[in-house]
Amino acid sequence: MANEKISPIRETDDTARALARDLIHGARIAAMAVQDKETPIPHVTRIAFGLSKDGTWLTLISSLATHFDLLMHAGQAGLLIGEAPQKGDPLAFPRMSVAVTAERVARDDPHHIACRDSWLGHHPKSALYIDFADFSFVKFTPLRADLNGGFGKAYRLTAEDLTHISP
Repeated sequence: MANEKISPIRETDDTARALARDLIHGARIAAMAVQDKETPIPHVTRIAFGLSKDGTWLTLISSLATHFDLLMHAGQAGLLIGEAPQKGDPLAFPRMSVAVTAERVARDDPHHIACRDSWLGHHPKSALYIDFADFSFVKFTPLRADLNGGFGKAYRLTAEDLTHISP
């Protein structure tokens, strides 16, 4: 048919998974979009990002931040992982948009100490505030992702793709 649209999405392969793994392991920050409680407009912010030793996706957020309250209310968010270098066309560099669920890690949760140790390895300057009472770890569980590896390199990754590349 002449009107049939050709999908720009390539078949997900080991090259795409490796690129996603590199983005995840190299990320120290991410953009996060979470649904506003009062409007249909998403609230977008920049967050610190890291992995625990077991591969759990993490952030450390103050409960005083607007996005913390919105994230805990919604229980899900979108993350954009991948920063363009200072030079060159920013659209030519890889990035990944990931749908995630979010869950606060309570301080009395046995996983909290492991999160803290891993976090300090990635973000040593956070030692200044990591133990403040208003800061909490939030773990993200990836559901699916759209990976843009640069012009003409689009992939869709499943939760299984993302889980197997995280540790």
